[in-house]
Amino acid sequence: MVTTRRETAVEADAALEGARVVIVEGRYYEALADELLAGARAALEAAGVTVAVITVPGALEIPVAAEIALAAYEEGGEPVDAVVGLGVVIRGETFHFDIVAAESARGLMELGMAHALPVGNGILTVDTEAQAWERARVSEGNKGGGAAEAALSLLRLKRRLEA
Repeated sequence: MVTTRRETAVEADAALEGARVVIVEGRYYEALADELLAGARAALEAAGVTVAVITVPGALEIPVAAEIALAAYEEGGEPVDAVVGLGVVIRGETFHFDIVAAESARGLMELGMAHALPVGNGILTVDTEAQAWERARVSEGNKGGGAAEAALSLLRLKRRLEA
């Protein structure tokens, strides 16, 4: 199930004027997802871009949902300028961790390459929940904010080179 949340826009930085960034978040670990989203949203709103949030069950669905969002926004006349993927994959006792970690990262990379689209990868791949919290907390690792900043950096580069 894919759900969307309200979009927001705040005063834009000139290099990012009119930009729309879609955050696709996997909610398998709800509290961690909230923290990653808080960091990413704060960074994007501080930059003044329009933010849309799409929610999916887990990390493996993030690249597909981002591709669906790109197509839907384009069809609606509101193209997406960058994507930020957020999620958490914690190692378990099976090989599933390796598949989800590798394939979600590969999917985001392919998305960016196929569309020349700035993508920030904020999918944490960790051994323990404690490691995830150290990376997710806005007051510590703030990897959600870092993924958003990476996408914004690539978007600024893209706009500068296209100008």
